[in-house]
Amino acid sequence: MFLENSRYFKVKQAEAQAEDGRIVKVVRLRRLPEVRGSATLVKQNDRLDIIAQTTYSDATRFWHIADANSELKANDLTDEPGSTVNVPEQ
Repeated sequence: MFLENSRYFKVKQAEAQAEDGRIVKVVRLRRLPEVRGSATLVKQNDRLDIIAQTTYSDATRFWHIADANSELKANDLTDEPGSTVNVPEQ
């Protein structure tokens, strides 16, 4: 169901009943490990995929950066130029 580079690839799935009675597959909650990283300054028009491409040469690893920070909405991490984002080591 998920690509190998997805953060959900190895997460166990379960079945749940939707409000309309359908049985759907859901992913279980993931426990996020503590990660080491460095504070990176957010620039004007930065996005997590741009930072991931610059750091890892792989824009699809943006979720590694999202998981290393406590913001619930990952896109909010780059809303304010001049703020810092924790970028995990490769």
